[in-house]
Amino acid sequence: MSITETAYEHIVLNKEGVPLIAGTNMKVIELILEKNEYGWSPEELHFQHLYLTLGQIHSALAYYWDHREELDKDIERRLKFVNDAQKSVPSPPLVEQLKAGSPEDFTNRVFFLPLR
Repeated sequence: MSITETAYEHIVLNKEGVPLIAGTNMKVIELILEKNEYGWSPEELHFQHLYLTLGQIHSALAYYWDHREELDKDIERRLKFVNDAQKSVPSPPLVEQLKAGSPEDFTNRVFFLPLR
């Protein structure tokens, strides 16, 4: 894999130009999504990802803030892809049954899902 170093001590770019935390396969964007979605502080991110140092986390956050517009566009593009993919896949029958029924239809019932 081709890696390009950056001015940020713990951030490298892969051959596609995607920023990664050096020595890991964690994308900067993944850490940012967790921070934004869960409101996690750098310390909480460290607690959730013990293999990352606080230095790596702060470097990723600094990289994001210095490249925010570009990374936000990438986040929007990825979310659009996921939403489009979800729309193209039909809902499982059980989900449709749950949506169609009233809450009383499912009171005191046990559902078994097939194992694959």
